Amino acid sequence: MNVVETCGKGTLLIPGSSVQRSFSSIDEEVVGFEKDAESIMQKLTRGTKKLDVISIFGMPGIGKTTLARKVYNIPSIVNHFDVKVWCSVSQEYDRRTLLGEILKQTTCKSEIIEADDRPDMLRRSLIGKRYLIVLDDIWDVKAWEDLDLCFPKGENGSRVMVTTRIEQVAKHLQHHSNPYPLRFLTRAESWELLLKKVFREETCPPSLLGATLQVAQHCKGLPLAIVLVAGRIIGEKDREASRLWLEVANDLSSYVLGEQSMKVIQSSYDHLEGHLKSCLLYMALFPEDHEILVSNLLKLWMAEEFVLNVDTENMEEASRICLNDLLNRSLVMVSKRSANGDTKYCILHDVVREFCLRKLTEDKYMQLTVPYNPYQHLCSTESRVCIYIHDDLVKQLDHSGYQLDKIPMLESNEIQCFGECPMSSLEFIAHPRFNTWNRSNPLPLLVKLRLVRVLHFPLAKLPSSWPSAVQSITHLRYLEIYVQEFDFKWISHLLDLQTLVVRSSNSLRTSLAAIWKMTKLRHLDIYNLSLIWDDNDRATFEDSSTTMLENLKTFRAHVIRVADRTPRFWWRFPNIEELRCFHIIDLPSFSLFPSVEVHTRLQSLNLVISPQGFWDSVGWESNFVFPSNLRHLCIGGCFMTEEMVLNIARLKKLESLTLEGGFHWEEIEHHCWDVTNVNFPALKYLALHFMRMEEWKASEESFPVLEKLVIRECHYFKEIPISFADIPTLRHIELFECTDSLVASAVNIKNEIEANTGCDSLRVRKLYGDGILKNKERDATGFLIKRR
Repeated sequence: MNVVETCGKGTLLIPGSSVQRSFSSIDEEVVGFEKDAESIMQKLTRGTKKLDVISIFGMPGIGKTTLARKVYNIPSIVNHFDVKVWCSVSQEYDRRTLLGEILKQTTCKSEIIEADDRPDMLRRSLIGKRYLIVLDDIWDVKAWEDLDLCFPKGENGSRVMVTTRIEQVAKHLQHHSNPYPLRFLTRAESWELLLKKVFREETCPPSLLGATLQVAQHCKGLPLAIVLVAGRIIGEKDREASRLWLEVANDLSSYVLGEQSMKVIQSSYDHLEGHLKSCLLYMALFPEDHEILVSNLLKLWMAEEFVLNVDTENMEEASRICLNDLLNRSLVMVSKRSANGDTKYCILHDVVREFCLRKLTEDKYMQLTVPYNPYQHLCSTESRVCIYIHDDLVKQLDHSGYQLDKIPMLESNEIQCFGECPMSSLEFIAHPRFNTWNRSNPLPLLVKLRLVRVLHFPLAKLPSSWPSAVQSITHLRYLEIYVQEFDFKWISHLLDLQTLVVRSSNSLRTSLAAIWKMTKLRHLDIYNLSLIWDDNDRATFEDSSTTMLENLKTFRAHVIRVADRTPRFWWRFPNIEELRCFHIIDLPSFSLFPSVEVHTRLQSLNLVISPQGFWDSVGWESNFVFPSNLRHLCIGGCFMTEEMVLNIARLKKLESLTLEGGFHWEEIEHHCWDVTNVNFPALKYLALHFMRMEEWKASEESFPVLEKLVIRECHYFKEIPISFADIPTLRHIELFECTDSLVASAVNIKNEIEANTGCDSLRVRKLYGDGILKNKERDATGFLIKRR
């Protein structure tokens, strides 16, 4: 623990020294935090008069301490508080020492105070004073709990400012103000900081402008990386040599992760539990700047058995908890969120990724892990030695004739370092995005890696011999392939398979008969496959004991025929949570869910009828009866009738609804979607895509908690009901390729809300194309327009 800073107003106490100096003399470059500093200052000086905690959180090296120090030293802040204290808490701290140091700064006394007297003396020294106490780098809420009772709860505007890399700690400490997440620097801010650090008061030579900008861009907005790179360049004799800057730009990672940066990331890494270390190292094997789809990542973690001490029913939930832990510790970043706010894509910052790759390289890509095993006692600590499949391993396998015991990195002395495991127990962890996997024929390699758990071939079209190669890979938990032909019977021996994803450029037909053997299957995604219901299926289906997939959580089919299937087909997946069926053809004469209470765990349903089946859906709307616990629903390609709308409104837990096409056909000249007397009590997200209706009526009670409305290419109706201005929770309206009249109605709603509430709480966006737009401008109506 290191305690620095002030004793009273306007002075700086240097540890180990009696010298004091004014704040204005502190030599510290601060760039890009002007708006952040202004926001923090307002939290410190305005708002509630009660004691408040201002928490700043973010990944290591992003500038939390720099921002806090910048605000702490601003003259207006210095003069606002009677007492100011700065303490660096860090991961390891001693309560007695921490209290003593805070007390020393509070009272300006250096005498030794008995440990038992410190809490009461600190509290009495702060009573009646407006104080600001900064607790820098808190790792655990216990540090706060050790101090909380020492801080008087008066109403004179006292504040505690906290920096932490762990989001959950920031949320736990919240009093009145929300935790403040710190962003990355922009490219311009990164460039400015780099030039200030390297050239100080001098001007950057014009000949280096391009090279310096390139270096700044490679630092990815991380202040720590910029500072370390600047230090590397300043240490060179000729810092103005173009050769030096280009060299740094071309091989930046070797300089970014200097000794200081390594220690910063290492401290967070050491604080992780063992299974979280495995999860983090695994993510580093994705390509640089790769946005990782969370739903796939969680399945990969499960397949590699990184998820510990949970029963099979809750593996997905446990995996998401692992991801949230890494997000909370700011080691993993959110890249994109879904409509309901869940993390959809995540990404590793280059500095964290480089650290992880170095850790793997130091350990020669080996790792001692504790596996998940559903048949193992939960308290078991049995270990296994794993090796990651990487480029170096594949090259050595090629050179050694695919003999594992001939590989230098797998010599006996290396194995002994990892628990004295014999070679036969060495297990493999597949590379999630692996270039060598995508070579013309990776099958010879697979024959030698029989203990691999994941095969991930989303891009490389496998040769027709792939089924024979997979016969020996009996430990597979995750299989994603791109093939010309497929049949479930080719993989029915994979009894431990949890996730199956099959893609093809051809329209394939396959029987479901063999799938019933794969009782551990949890996620099934099939693209361009038409499922066949043949006599073998029917014969097997009669025996209910062998046709239940109780572990199946998600079922996705691109082309599916359901007309000749028994209504009880879906009953064979009693615990399914997500069902997506695109291009449903040959509609049956019965409901897909004849008993809505069978699928009480179904939360997400996506049903889209194919164009050739659209007209067959006339009169089928009465069969759209849904399981009662649905939270997310998408219906497309069918006529939307009043009866169907009422069936949807009966879903009291429904949070998001997407409607695609429907409402109108040639026999009806004018169709109005009237939900004036219909209530969607929990709906937060509503999307209307390509809807063929001429009028829309709604009341403020129709969507009482709606937060976001999305309309895409709806050219028939002219306006959004003005009652949307009375929805207090509405925050976003997005319009994709919509008419000017729809845009005008959205603007009217925005203006109405501002006139009634005085708040600019609604954001209206008009987008063209696919929504991935570059230039921003404001049109005559004053709201944001994005253009490609």
